[in-house]
Amino acid sequence: MANPLAAFASIGICLLLLSISSFIQGMEGAIGVNYGTMANDLPPPEKVANFLQDSTIINKVRIFDSNPEILQAFAHTGIAITITIPNDQIPHLTNLSFSQNWVNTNVQPYSPATNIVRILVGNEVLATANRLLIANLVPAIQTLHTALVDASLEQKIKVSTPHSLGILTSSSPPSAGKFRPGYDTHVIKPLLSFLRATDSPFLINPYPFFGFSAETLDYALFRPNSGVVDETTGLVYTNMLDAQLDAVFSAMRVLGFEDVEILIAETGWPSEGDPAQIGVDPDNAAEYNRNLIRQVTSKVGTPLMPNRTFETYIFALFNEDLKSGPICERNFGLFRPDMTPVYDVGILQPTARSSVPASSIPGPVGGPVGPISGKKWCLPKSGAHLEALQRNIDYVCGLGLDCGPIQEGGPCFAPNTVRAHAAYAMNVYYQAMGINGFDCDFDRTGTITDVDPSYGRCKY
Repeated sequence: MANPLAAFASIGICLLLLSISSFIQGMEGAIGVNYGTMANDLPPPEKVANFLQDSTIINKVRIFDSNPEILQAFAHTGIAITITIPNDQIPHLTNLSFSQNWVNTNVQPYSPATNIVRILVGNEVLATANRLLIANLVPAIQTLHTALVDASLEQKIKVSTPHSLGILTSSSPPSAGKFRPGYDTHVIKPLLSFLRATDSPFLINPYPFFGFSAETLDYALFRPNSGVVDETTGLVYTNMLDAQLDAVFSAMRVLGFEDVEILIAETGWPSEGDPAQIGVDPDNAAEYNRNLIRQVTSKVGTPLMPNRTFETYIFALFNEDLKSGPICERNFGLFRPDMTPVYDVGILQPTARSSVPASSIPGPVGGPVGPISGKKWCLPKSGAHLEALQRNIDYVCGLGLDCGPIQEGGPCFAPNTVRAHAAYAMNVYYQAMGINGFDCDFDRTGTITDVDPSYGRCKY
């Protein structure tokens, strides 16, 4: 006779694997990478394309030009490619013949073999303060779209432009977000109208790295913190990225375009910087990007945009040694030129990760990413709603993990409350998944403690 407990365990393992598989598939659908080439030691594009296709879960790539060698290299990979037209070409694009010729030269020879899905007109154009570029930005976008219509490509390839957070005149509190006067009505409003009409996203480049201080490092890295309250709405922000996204959303809402999708075109954290820079090392870079991936794919959304996911492009694929500026500008890469990871953020396929020497993947230490040193336990946050805690219990026990101790007659059944049972179940999951900080998130209802919650015969 088959052992019923073994059968139950087998079912539980299958459910757990299915859950993990679903999480990875969700990541694939939302996480991309910026592939910059300001370096003299990078591998050839064909090798990069093969690496991304065969060894990572990344299936979206943004490049900062329309390099034909790169476009050819990504042919037949299925990877979605976003290409960029440099700022200095913007005035020329307002001429329909020029736009048509650009599409004929830079798109049609490669599509559909190369999966070009988006063209970005310039990068952070409003931040240049160049009146000629700014005045021609929206007309250039509209004319390029017309050229795509003429080529019957407008359904497959969308057009937009990325912005820095400098487009906001106010961002704190997030509910008070507003676009800069003048730009709001003359540039951004017509741009948003175009994006709505063409079902294209509004692109922003939010970088908590450039906005944090020593006092807000935990807030920037998604670590547990006391949070920041928006006094107008009463909403609590537990990380800087959510606040930045909601400030942009609020500004869009002022203009009546809260329905336009927001896409994160760039965000990241450097792994090396000047000696005096705080918070810059491989551990913090890994922590930011791993928590970023979990946050934007979790469907939790933000306080003002609940239940949303955000298509997000991490900056950057490689370190770029020819970039000017401080050391950190050259060290945003996820990978070295030999394609070994600078640190691990979980985007390597399992077979690829197993072939990388452990010494080349510095794991994050401290904070809610990776195994945390010392004995830790996962418990519900104070004030977490009972309905959410009950969902946590149902989720963990539904995976087939051992919830016997909180069943009637079990050593942890008393006290018979949702909070007490959730504490045990959440910790079971946290321990089983390898005591990674992000496995105690539970839609922001979990927190990690170093105080053993065991009592009597109930052992955690």
